[in-house]
Amino acid sequence: MADWHGIVVPELAELDQFALGLTIAEVKARYGLDEVVKLSWNENQFGPLPGVIDAIHEELANMWLYPEEPYLEFRREAAAYTGTTETRIVPSHGSLALIGLVATALLRPGAHVVVPTLTYGLYAQISATRGATVHAVPMRELALDLDALAETAHRVDARVVWICDPNNPTGALLERGEWTRFLDSLPERCVAVVDEAYADFVPPDRRVHRELDVEEGRPVILLRSFSKLFGLAGLRLGYAVVDEPLVPYFDLLEEPFNVNCAALAAGCACLRARDAVAARRREVAAAREALADGMRGAGLEPFPSTTNFVLARVDVDDVVLGDRMAERGLLIRPGSDYGLPGYVRITVGPLPLMDRLNRELADVCSSLRAGQ
Repeated sequence: MADWHGIVVPELAELDQFALGLTIAEVKARYGLDEVVKLSWNENQFGPLPGVIDAIHEELANMWLYPEEPYLEFRREAAAYTGTTETRIVPSHGSLALIGLVATALLRPGAHVVVPTLTYGLYAQISATRGATVHAVPMRELALDLDALAETAHRVDARVVWICDPNNPTGALLERGEWTRFLDSLPERCVAVVDEAYADFVPPDRRVHRELDVEEGRPVILLRSFSKLFGLAGLRLGYAVVDEPLVPYFDLLEEPFNVNCAALAAGCACLRARDAVAARRREVAAAREALADGMRGAGLEPFPSTTNFVLARVDVDDVVLGDRMAERGLLIRPGSDYGLPGYVRITVGPLPLMDRLNRELADVCSSLRAGQ
């Protein structure tokens, strides 16, 4: 019998698996439900944009061919949408793959990386799989403490600082001024890797346009996703915006034909649908406000959000609240899952769904307060 513990990289044995939770089928079986709505993973509840399914169907006729390796059409569309040049676009099969790609390109065993304590957990985990030492920096009242992140980067001579903006799970958005001060204060040879998975929910006039930093040759890498506003989570599509000298290194590390033809066609259709994107952004914002109003009506304290989810403080046990909502076919995310007890995070969905969610949330919270 092979001794896999002695063969596999030893650092992996020290890491925990990323918690995925119960499947929909498992939740249905546990509570005897016919229908379950998953509002715990920040998936798009509004469906694909107009024209996307047609583009996928048309492209399926070419499924017997490898995708065109240079991804020229996709690069052009992504560059036009983002406001940069196609020579700075690196496509990939999802932004999670890009996190791994960046970690492989920039980190070696013994390197140091810096992350906020309250952000997407895979930045730390994937960095650790590359042998890096991860330094977690506390939040400042649930906000990113950019000063502390930069100071820690100097102290440990960090190679990478991971930033999610808007941040998950808080939904908070950085301002241009604070971002510029942070970038200017980083040590030499330290790269700010910014995950902008939720940036498409933010009106363009409110965003920090970091593609300009990339064009200036600043140490910035941007990661973009089609899983959120565009609703292509199941197709796995994303892209990075990087300084041109980095592109050959990323192309070298990516396996050939790593983005499938259906995803590329769907992505191009999304990027061309500018009016539909703006309409979807407004639709999500209206539903997000309805969710926040309902949370307040149920006695919760929602935090301002610029994304497709809302984080709220609760005065009941967040895990029990999550279980009770699951019994009613609505999955929400207890804050205890990521070290934030006393909070819940709920994905935004269409207004009728938010109306149902708010009714159930108020009823469950009332019962829990009454000790029922």
